[in-house]
Parts: sequence; structure tokens; C-alpha cells
Amino acid sequence: MLKQILADMYIDPDLLAELSEEQKQILFFKMREEQVRRWRERETKCEQKEKLHQSHKPKKNSQKTVHWKFGSNQEVWVWVMGEHLTDKPYDVICDEIIAERARKQAEREAAESRKVQAEELSKLSEALTLAQRETVETWKQNVENKKTAKEETTTTEQKIINDEENQETPKTRTIQDILLESTIRHSKRCGVQQKKTVILRRQEKEKLEERTQEIYMNWKDAQEVKEKLEKEDSEWQETLRKSKAADERRRSMAKQARDDYKRLSMQAIERGTVAEKAKNFGGEIKRPPLPPKPKPAKMINSNSAINRSERRQGIRRVNSSSTRENIIKWFKEDQLPLQAGWDRTGTCIAPWFHGIISRAESEDLLKNQVPGSFLLRVSEKIHGYVLSYRSKDGYMHFLIDASGTSYYLLGVEQLQHSTLADLVEYHKVRQLYYRHR
Repeated sequence: MLKQILADMYIDPDLLAELSEEQKQILFFKMREEQVRRWRERETKCEQKEKLHQSHKPKKNSQKTVHWKFGSNQEVWVWVMGEHLTDKPYDVICDEIIAERARKQAEREAAESRKVQAEELSKLSEALTLAQRETVETWKQNVENKKTAKEETTTTEQKIINDEENQETPKTRTIQDILLESTIRHSKRCGVQQKKTVILRRQEKEKLEERTQEIYMNWKDAQEVKEKLEKEDSEWQETLRKSKAADERRRSMAKQARDDYKRLSMQAIERGTVAEKAKNFGGEIKRPPLPPKPKPAKMINSNSAINRSERRQGIRRVNSSSTRENIIKWFKEDQLPLQAGWDRTGTCIAPWFHGIISRAESEDLLKNQVPGSFLLRVSEKIHGYVLSYRSKDGYMHFLIDASGTSYYLLGVEQLQHSTLADLVEYHKVRQLYYRHR
């Protein structure tokens, strides 16, 4: 039955309910081992396929390498944020990241704004240049027309004016005066331009700082709202707590199963070691008494004289959906001829056998008994038996496998016995390993 469960990786819920905590843990550990084995086989096949696929491809010379940084202890250097004294808190790091991103965003916006302004100024300068050229050409044409009209009518007046101009002594300007005046005008223009540049830079810097602060505050508010929503989400916190508790329970159960498996393995190793030492020193090791050998089943009548092995070869465990009538039919046809539930003498029904009763009824029968009391019953859901046991901590129910040619407790050493009576007598002196929870 265990092989079938491991092959299907499924166990019926009703069958699982019949198992004790010890049996459930061992079954869980076995199923986990089977999963790991299958995973390793699948990984091995994938690796073989990859190697085969890579062997046909031409190899490329790769110069990329990885070098680990080592610390003073010659171990791989690892840094955990927040453990060093100079490390900044998480909130401060987040604020710095947000501020840097806000500054970069403001700089990008300012660069785009300057680009747009430069394009507008270039268009405006082109328009002004065209207008100035048209104005100059018109002015030159008007001047030429006026000169031509007045040239004939002002001949006499021009002579008089020329005579007067010749009599006057014109003022002469030196080259130094002209250079000085041009230098003064140039310096004035440069000073005005520098002042304008300084003022524009100051204004641009102020706008950049204001925009950076605005973006920073917007992102900071958004982050605070998100953190507030996460803190106020009580359902999410409760779900997180439950998932962590479930993970912790699974880890503890897996650890418990590993410890139990290790304990059983160490017992087997110790027994083998002691036997080897005793053999080397010529001594003999005392072994625990073995269960009695199987006795041949007594024949009730000539018609029921059936070989036990032949009769039980076709017996198999059925689904948990079997009805009470099917259980009764199975017990009458397959178990009664084998005297299941009788004492070792085979003369009467054993006092510990109570037939087909439920789990609750078995606990009611053991309620007024002392710790250590037990009874054996036929399971209501499967083809098998259940050993109900009362301990100091409560009630324990052990499933007995009856699907083969022998009887044994699932998950508890699995020592096989030929009859139910032999199993009971053996465990009267042999302690059952269990853990109550």
C-alpha cells in the first residue's frame, strides 16, 4: 500500500485521518524523499540533454570571468545593509534616492524649456533681420530721390554754404579719441550683457530649485500614502502572519520527521556495529526476542480449508468510499476463515477485539479505562484494522495493514505478524513509538 501511495503521490483523506501523528510524519517524509528522487532523476536527464546539445555546437571563446572579493579572513566578502556603523538608515537612503531623481527630472524639464526658448528666439531673430533689411533698402531709395530733386534747385544755396564752410575752421578728431569712445561704448555694452547673464542664471537656478522641491514633495507624499495603505491593511497583515505560522509548522514537522528517521537509522547502525564488535571479540550479542512463528490456520470445516497465502493473494485495499456492507462482506469472506480477532489458542474471540465500531465508540469504551488500555476494531472505511490505545495524554489510533499475507502497523518498524493475536502479544511487551500532539 505504501508503494501505491508513493507511486500516485496521493493518499485518500479518510485513510489519512486513520493514521496517527507519527505515521503521518513518516508518510510525509517518505513522500518528500520520493519527490526529491524524481526531481534528481529529471535534473540528471535535463543535464544529459544539455550536454548532448552543447557537444554539437561550436565552442565560443568567452573572456568573461567572475572574481570574488575576499575579506581579511580570506572568506568571500559579504556586506549586509544596515549592520555597519556608517550605514545610513533605510528611510534616509530612500529620501536621497527620491531627491536625486527629482533633481534629474527638474534638470531635464529645464533643458527642454531652454531648447524651446532657443528655437523661438532664432525664429524671432530671423524675422527681425528680414524686416530691417527691407527698411534699409526703402530708406536708401528715398534718400536718392530727394537728392536728385533738390540738386538743380539748390545750386546757388549750395555754393553759399560751401563758401561759409570753407571760412569756418573745422574741429579735428584724433585716432585716440575715436578708439577711446569705441572702447567705452563696448565696455558699457559688455557690462550690461554680463548683468543680464547673471540675472538670468540666478532666475534659472531658483526655478530649478523650486521645481526640484515640488517634484520631491510629490513623490514623498505618494510614498507616504503607499506606506500608510500597507500599514492599515489589516487583512493583508493577518494573511501574512498566518502564512508565516504555516511555514513554521511545516518546517517543524519536516524537522521532526527527519529526526525520527535519523533516530531509526542510528538504531539500525548501532545494532550492526554492536554485532560486528561482538563477532570480532568472539562474543555473542543478545537480541530482543523475535515474534512467534506463524501458525497454520485451523480449518473450521472441510469447505473452508483454504490456504492462507492463496486466499490473500487477491486481497487489495479498496477506496475509502467503501460502505459498511462491503466492509462486513470483506470481513466475513476473507477474515473469518482466518480466525481474525480470535485468541492465540483459536478457541474463542479475544477480549480486545470489538468488531466493526467507530472511532468515537472506541474512545467511549476506553474513556473509563486506565492509561495503557487498548482495543482492536475493524475500520469502517477501509479493508483493515485499527489499534485504539489510551495514553496519559489522550487517545492514539494506529492503522494495521491487512492487505498482504501478514499484519503490521503502518509506520512503526513494520514488523510483520501472521495473525492479529501475534501482533497484539508482541506489542504488549514491545513499546510503541509515537508522539502525541
